[in-house]
Amino acid sequence: MELEKLQQFFNTKVSEAKVQFERTIDCKHTEFDNLYPYMSEQPQFFWYKRYVAWQELLTIITLADELGIEWKTAFLEKQVGYIEDKVLDAKVLDNWYEQIESEEHSERTN
Repeated sequence: MELEKLQQFFNTKVSEAKVQFERTIDCKHTEFDNLYPYMSEQPQFFWYKRYVAWQELLTIITLADELGIEWKTAFLEKQVGYIEDKVLDAKVLDNWYEQIESEEHSERTN
């Protein structure tokens, strides 16, 4: 039963981190904006915000891996590859979504 609770906990955390990262890709408001409202007018803020959300996602994934908890089912195969490479670059931001998932994504984040 404890393993089930742990899996559920990490499923929730992975999902939240994924949504937070995707909102940064879409330049939508996130919790990070609330922490630094005075920074939102700075152009570099959006890159920094994406980096922070990416790092949060990688941290949760690393913990899940160390605990032997499955996380890959929450992502497309291409996204798993980006996460495993651990490098946030323009390729990740430009190609995170696939055609079919883009429609689902816009429904979830509105």
